[in-house]
Amino acid sequence: MKISTKNISDTRVEITVTLDADELAVAKEKAAARLTKELKISGFRKGKVPAKVALKHLDQNELNSVALDIAVRTSVPAAFAQASKQPLVVPEISVNKFVPDSTAEYTAVADIVPEVKLGDYKKLKAKKGTTKVATKDIDDVLENIRTSYAEKKSVKRKAKLGDEVVIDFEGTKDGVKFDGGSAKGHKLLLGSGQFIPGFEDGVVGHEPGDRFDLKLTFPKDYHNKELAGAKTNFNVLVKQVNEVKKPALDAKLAKKCGPFKSIDELKADIKKNLSAQDQARLDEKFKDDLVTELVKVSKVSAPEILIQDQLRFIKDDITRNAQSRGISFEDYIKQIGMSEKDWEKEARAVAEVRVKSSLVLQVLAREEKIEASDDEVTAKLTELSDVYQKSPEALKQLKDPAVRQDLKNRLTVEKVLEHLVKLNSK
Repeated sequence: MKISTKNISDTRVEITVTLDADELAVAKEKAAARLTKELKISGFRKGKVPAKVALKHLDQNELNSVALDIAVRTSVPAAFAQASKQPLVVPEISVNKFVPDSTAEYTAVADIVPEVKLGDYKKLKAKKGTTKVATKDIDDVLENIRTSYAEKKSVKRKAKLGDEVVIDFEGTKDGVKFDGGSAKGHKLLLGSGQFIPGFEDGVVGHEPGDRFDLKLTFPKDYHNKELAGAKTNFNVLVKQVNEVKKPALDAKLAKKCGPFKSIDELKADIKKNLSAQDQARLDEKFKDDLVTELVKVSKVSAPEILIQDQLRFIKDDITRNAQSRGISFEDYIKQIGMSEKDWEKEARAVAEVRVKSSLVLQVLAREEKIEASDDEVTAKLTELSDVYQKSPEALKQLKDPAVRQDLKNRLTVEKVLEHLVKLNSK
């Protein structure tokens, strides 16, 4: 077999393969054996016709056609291996020349795993952030704790800040109801800032049974572009006013929260937990920043087929989240004020980064000889089996070899990231 390689791009290649008479002879032998199994000749049982007899009865055109097909299919993997190219899809085949029993020539075109040239991954510029828990953060948690332990008492008076109200409301824009603008029996803590500016202040001063309108303008930077800056009307009915009495910040409250003897001990525990959460967030950001920097200093191209795969993953994920909220993907796009074309442009950029990141990490894993061991994969599968022991379908999936391989890849990536952090934390 002789090959010649033409790089169409960094991510696509065309390989021309020439097969000689000996290679075609081997393929023809296999073709004859395959066709003989279906051959029916008087005096012989099906599939038991001797090869020499069978050759005289086989249709030569069919025999040569099958032989060519076998020759091509069996030689394609070897051709790509010889060219040191790894196809991402089944190659597109075009036969250029075929002389039975003599020679054959074909071209195979495919998207390939591109060559990746790693930059200096031991001296990346990304820096790890440091944690700092502000007093306000601790106070906010304490306030939430007080709210969770608060006593509520229904009162017959006008609502004031700090009260909880139970309301029905209906929002309209230009006289038409809009998504997410209506609810019944909604509990709202006045002063919590849950609603757009003006809503909670507008409820203050009203008592149970009051129905009124609030003419409000949505903030210009509101996440739903269709409502950003829009003038709207909310028809509100106050059904109940609850006076909220929060407990004092004392040892009694601290003891309700755990094995704490004082508020100071509770504050110390809150600070410790917030610091751990912040550190976990910073650790993940550091990993992301390292990978971003590694892509930047490396030479890597993203194959279009992998970009399209990632785009599908991103869209499927958004679609599932949207459906859980009772809306379609198209509705979600409208809510964030984007056209599908604009969304795809933005998502494509994200997909391309993901593909490049995956490719550089794969090469880094090979460079540093990092791979999740079979024992590590088995241990993780056992852990997952314990989690999903009440789900027969999930347990069945965990036995799928493809799931095991995917898990092995994920664990390998985690190990590569940890190694990258170690190399750049000196």
